[in-house]
Amino acid sequence: MKKRFLYALFAVVSFVLISCAHTKTAGQKSDGFIPAVPDYNDPLMWFTQDGDTAGNGADVFYVVSTWEKDWSTEDTSICHYADVWNQVHRDRMAIEIGKVAAYMSPGNRFYSPYYRHMTIDGWVTQDEALIQNRTRLSMDDVCKAFDHFESQRDRSRPLIIAGFSQGGLAVVNLLKHISDETYGELAAAYVLGYKVTQADLDGCSHIKPALKEDDIGVTICYNTVKDTKYIIPVISASSIAINPVNWRTDDTPAILNGSITVTLSPEYHVLVVSGYSGSEYKPFRNFINVGDIHSCEPWLYSECLKKNIAVRAAMWRRK
Repeated sequence: MKKRFLYALFAVVSFVLISCAHTKTAGQKSDGFIPAVPDYNDPLMWFTQDGDTAGNGADVFYVVSTWEKDWSTEDTSICHYADVWNQVHRDRMAIEIGKVAAYMSPGNRFYSPYYRHMTIDGWVTQDEALIQNRTRLSMDDVCKAFDHFESQRDRSRPLIIAGFSQGGLAVVNLLKHISDETYGELAAAYVLGYKVTQADLDGCSHIKPALKEDDIGVTICYNTVKDTKYIIPVISASSIAINPVNWRTDDTPAILNGSITVTLSPEYHVLVVSGYSGSEYKPFRNFINVGDIHSCEPWLYSECLKKNIAVRAAMWRRK
């Protein structure tokens, strides 16, 4: 009788443990379905490209922007996050990552993780509290991916961290996350199409605004608008900025591609462009690309960024 009781108890405990193990892979939260956790030991979770044939470039860690909308599971549960185990979701993220790698990977080793980014529906609310709450999971994925990347790479090489939009938010969070030792490896961090607030500056000694073309250990931040009245508070109301065309922090205009004038507003910390409509980027839900040109950030200045990564990496090696 006692043995039968123990066997029954063992069976119940085993069932509970197995059930708990499954809830770690995917589950339900009060605000919807949560996709399975990424495993950054799995190559499937990474987009990588080695363009450093000479062995003297940088290691680039890039964080992709927002690609998914809210979606529903088979049982109609709502999900506010990308599912990294879903091939379609990874393929969509890879569109942007591949295009960025095309100009950031030559001469460098390029790494970009797939992560459970918050869907665009969260951003459209423009509710700072909701965004902060939902992106905790997304930012935790990025930090874990970065820690894995950092543990595997040759740390005698200069480090570049970059990200666009939600990926820019991830860069800000990574600068808060990294140790002083890792910060010493940083040639530069690029926050493309997202903000760095005064609270970020006050609370993180690793965030040092770039002041020129070749300073190192600095954060490059910019957002592009047609007029300062189009600043989006949850994205582009930044406390720092630098012009990626002439690498100045004053209002000296710079000419890009022979016809586009890019002028930094030192008052509002955004780039104001003329001679460029950005019409290839259609307005989305009356949120982005409406007077701002949010979707241009990794592409309009790609040649400037490519050259600057090389300059700052070289300066880091000379330090």
